[in-house]
Amino acid sequence: MRENYSKEDVMRLVEEEDVEFIRLQFTDILGNLKNIAITSSQLEKALNNRCTFDSTAIVGFEDCEEGELLLVPDPSTLAIFPWRPQQGKVARMICDVCRLDGTPFAGDSRVALKKAIAKAGELGYTFEVGQESEFFLFHTDDNTLPTTITHEQAGYFDCSPLDFGENARRDMVLTLEDMGFEIESSHHEAARAQHEIKFKSDEALATADNILTFRLAVKTIAKRHGLHATFMPKPKEDENGSGMHIRMVLKKDGKNIFTDKNDEKGLSREAYYFIGGLLKYVKGMSAITNPLVNSYKRLVPGGIVPRNIGWGMRVKDRAVCVYRDLDGEISIELRSPDPAANPYLTLGVCLQAGLWGITQEIMPERDAQGTMPESLLEAVNWMEQEKEFFTEGIVGEYLFEKYITRKKEEWSRYRKVVTAWEVDEYLYKY
Repeated sequence: MRENYSKEDVMRLVEEEDVEFIRLQFTDILGNLKNIAITSSQLEKALNNRCTFDSTAIVGFEDCEEGELLLVPDPSTLAIFPWRPQQGKVARMICDVCRLDGTPFAGDSRVALKKAIAKAGELGYTFEVGQESEFFLFHTDDNTLPTTITHEQAGYFDCSPLDFGENARRDMVLTLEDMGFEIESSHHEAARAQHEIKFKSDEALATADNILTFRLAVKTIAKRHGLHATFMPKPKEDENGSGMHIRMVLKKDGKNIFTDKNDEKGLSREAYYFIGGLLKYVKGMSAITNPLVNSYKRLVPGGIVPRNIGWGMRVKDRAVCVYRDLDGEISIELRSPDPAANPYLTLGVCLQAGLWGITQEIMPERDAQGTMPESLLEAVNWMEQEKEFFTEGIVGEYLFEKYITRKKEEWSRYRKVVTAWEVDEYLYKY
């Protein structure tokens, strides 16, 4: 659990720890991490919400009328980067983005997640989330640029000497623990050069913040080992893709409301309804949870991929998987998202879908009802068809329109590309 730092705590810790630079981090609408750096002399100004930035070059922020936006640091996110110098240390705080008058900016996805959490709070719920993000470690070339080359042959749960990335993964775990993470496990995944590090579940906002920190730490430590870490969903056609499984629990008065030990499967009515909401909206949500053209090359037939829209107990090939732990406690996992997704929007729409399922009492069908979208364009079309779900929920009209526009532009650029496969398949035949 993160520390509940006050502004005064932050000022004191920065001085005691000899922190010289503080990175004020935020994301664009796609979930790409951005930051500006300030020196410790400017920290009090930032903590008093007086730090502005030019928003015109940030994806999804371009149309802000003022051309400037305000960064509002969250003191509880203060963390020192272990990989930076120990004299004149570098720390970070994650920020909300506001307009100059202090009102939340409609394009800030972190604010969107906070809206969903507040809605759950009105119903008496707290939302706890765990995640499992997979990633690849590839070699870099002589210019330190990333490749998709690996010489290892390791598979699921293999260890060294087969697992060439074991040392880098160990350093990632140690670095994350230095930053306050509680790491539950790490291991080699099924594909060559594919890895997974699992950290402890937390309240949803903390988990989303942690996912961004996790990605940054993994990439940074990989580079120190001469490797490139990628969260691209499907970097190699002949290997499994990478997922970001989202495991969720709703609590009320500290009690897991998904659990009913009188039910034959151990599920409460709320659990069934939550699953029903996820399955009803998962196609439109996929434009957010699977945000790239490349995402849909992971969700193809063959192998154990969650492309079927259905649910089951400990199933791997359906969008929703239900787990019952050794104490009989239930958690619900959405298996379709991939690690390129914006974590704030992903957790936000998962929570919203589940809450709509509960309030509308949507019972899920057990058997698969079709499959996930087969392309980014199809996912975007589903998102547009379910516009009410997004615009009346946490995403809002502004974010919805900006996101749709960006994803249609991405698809348009992709359509114009002549791939190596097309040249190999057609050049000599026609």
